Amino acid sequence: MKIEFSSLSNILNGDTYQLRKDHTIENIFIDSRNAIANNKNLFVAIKGERHDGHHFIDELYSKGIRNFIIDQDFNLRNYPDANFFKAHNSVDALQALAGHKRKSFNGLLISITGSNGKTIVKEWLGKLIESVYSVYRSPRSFNSQVGVPLSLWHLNHYQDYAIIEAGISKMGEMEKLEAIVKPNIGIYTNLGTAHDEGFPSLEEKANQKAQLFKDASTIIFCKDFPEISNALHNLPKLEEKEFIGWSFEDNTSNYFVETEERENGTAIRIPYNEQFHIFHAPFKDYASLENITHCLLLLLHQGLPIKVIQNTLNDIRPLNMRLETKKGKNNTYLVDDSYNNDLVGLDTALQFFAQQKQYQKRIIILSDLLETGLRSDVLYQQLSERLASENIDLVIGIGKEILTLEKFYEGKLKIFPDTVSFLEYEKGNPFQEALILIKGARKFNFESIVQRLEQKIHGTVLEIDLNKITHNLNFYRSRLKPNVKTMVMVKAFAYGSSSHEIANWLEFQNVDYLAVAYADEGVVLRQHGIQLPIMVMNPDPRSFDLLHQYNLEPELYSESIFKDYANYTRNQNNPLKIHLKLDTGMHRLGFESNEILILKDLLKQNTQLKVASIFSHLAASDEALHNGFSAQQAMSFKKSADEIVDFLGYKPLLHLLNSPGISRFPDYQFDMVRLGIGLYGVDPTGLHAGQLKSVSILKTVISQVKHIKKGETIGYARKGFANEDIKTATISIGYADGFNRKFSQGVGKVKINGKLAPVIGNVCMDMTMVDVSDIDCNAGDEVIVFGDDPNISDMARAIETIPYEILTNISERVKRVFYAE
Repeated sequence: MKIEFSSLSNILNGDTYQLRKDHTIENIFIDSRNAIANNKNLFVAIKGERHDGHHFIDELYSKGIRNFIIDQDFNLRNYPDANFFKAHNSVDALQALAGHKRKSFNGLLISITGSNGKTIVKEWLGKLIESVYSVYRSPRSFNSQVGVPLSLWHLNHYQDYAIIEAGISKMGEMEKLEAIVKPNIGIYTNLGTAHDEGFPSLEEKANQKAQLFKDASTIIFCKDFPEISNALHNLPKLEEKEFIGWSFEDNTSNYFVETEERENGTAIRIPYNEQFHIFHAPFKDYASLENITHCLLLLLHQGLPIKVIQNTLNDIRPLNMRLETKKGKNNTYLVDDSYNNDLVGLDTALQFFAQQKQYQKRIIILSDLLETGLRSDVLYQQLSERLASENIDLVIGIGKEILTLEKFYEGKLKIFPDTVSFLEYEKGNPFQEALILIKGARKFNFESIVQRLEQKIHGTVLEIDLNKITHNLNFYRSRLKPNVKTMVMVKAFAYGSSSHEIANWLEFQNVDYLAVAYADEGVVLRQHGIQLPIMVMNPDPRSFDLLHQYNLEPELYSESIFKDYANYTRNQNNPLKIHLKLDTGMHRLGFESNEILILKDLLKQNTQLKVASIFSHLAASDEALHNGFSAQQAMSFKKSADEIVDFLGYKPLLHLLNSPGISRFPDYQFDMVRLGIGLYGVDPTGLHAGQLKSVSILKTVISQVKHIKKGETIGYARKGFANEDIKTATISIGYADGFNRKFSQGVGKVKINGKLAPVIGNVCMDMTMVDVSDIDCNAGDEVIVFGDDPNISDMARAIETIPYEILTNISERVKRVFYAE
């Protein structure tokens, strides 16, 4: 179904504001950072809590975007070639446009809601159905008020099935989504505590989610959640609905599902149409069994052949639904998205790929695109157009069908018939200093490519969730007054998380400033493509050349360092930005109040220096006990800063608050705040329990399991002693990795297969022994050092330190993996 821009007035509430040249709309974007320059693409300008899409229209127009939906008055004189439609509300317009596209879809639409498992059920169900039919599924976790319509936009006539997930966080949202999704079949996965704050009760949340299925003909759900069952039976037109309510617990249910654990998975016995069907699933955990049961009942309802279901089920694996960034060999970075390959998923991966700036050279490794329903020439022409819009140095295709790309793609291209052939080629032609996107359908075993290309470091990994970084950033932003800017601290290796990857993500999130401790840290950021202003907090005269070469802005905190920098810059023609640090009671660095006259004289003599900001640091903002002292600091800062501003004749940015200060002192926000440890999910104040998200998980593996007899000793200095027969696990982490030696002798605990295991004996340099007497575990099993439980604050308390120290002590030899859902 083609939609012309001129037809929007027939579909949406609003009016055509300006029509210069009619275009067929191919893609829709709501994030200016992801918009692809093409005059057939449409940008919908949406006002958010912190950003307004209307502010980015000028930038998008300069890139070549020519179609816009807006919902406010706009001066069109600067956009003579653009089309504008003014809607009553941009989000409503986006949903209405998607709803119009939905009406033309003749396939069967399956929609999924619930608290957990929506995305996994969607992906598994798509995998199982596509063995027989053409299937479209919404990308990743696109289930919000804007994610659902963006998903629906990609529906096409050649698809037999579409699978759309939908989630809500507050009252009234599902009614809007139901109006545009109109599912034929519904799956209600389960009910948990996520977004409880948006609903008056668990029962009302169940009712709100159930509204998605008010016109669905068939609904699959688990009766073990009584709130779900009750909510669904309160829907209208019950006599027109088929309920498939199954249970693991109620043996009187028509759909009582039995499971039996086997050596390499679980046997699932499902009654359907007066027959019993037994399937073998390759996993044992409850959540996976619940998710796959939803899928199997839908497949039985749709009449897919039992043998086909089982054959495809054999290939189902727990999915890695994350886009991960990993260090590769030979100074490369890998973006690992190897779990599937389709056009819509490729768009998402390319958007994430475009955000990475580690290296200028960019390589994409792609497999055949499977089960799209498009003719090969149409499919690969579309793929060629999509790749041509990106700055790609080399495209590597793997498969037989992707050979068609040669007819259309004009860039550098290498094609291999299979993954083995590519790996053989790579042996003699290793990649160097490049950013590599790896995206392939599961049958091509692209995991082997990732394993070949990634840097081989021991089994200890620090995983950083970029979505949680964004959550924490937006949480603190939500507490700021309008127009207050944000400086983010990425000093000390970004609190152990690796600075340039975090900085890259923060730049994409439109923070205003970054701060590092030393010039070398700023140089690394610049070398990895970071363009944001960067303040250097501890400049040294030996680093002045680097400051100048890499456009870094020094903090000047004393008469001597000011004079040194002034002498260095005296012959500069262009103004150079500096930041003035005032000491208001921290007594670490900074000009004191009795030195303001000296500072003004220095500024008068050195007009080549432009003051970008004036700031100070609260000494005890994380403790309410010292609120009075913090207030005194704020008043002292304002008095000195105002005196300097009056002298300068222009207004630099003023900033005082760190992470705990943002929480405690909204009246002291001034022009900018400095966000540090709070970004990483640690709340020093204790005021935001449950509102911040821990962004990091430190993992390792078990190297060996040993059985120790009563009376034997374990580890150096024989500090571990077996009071009885015990079992120990040696894990691949030690104090050289950042696991502090103070965690020895039971102080530290790690989690293995859901249970806590105390350290026994002393922590060694490269490994640690833990007591696993009551834990079923083997060599190779995963070990959680910190995450949600145990969390980093608990660990810090155990050794009487602070979370900052735990994070910053994680060694650089520990591999960092960055991911986004």
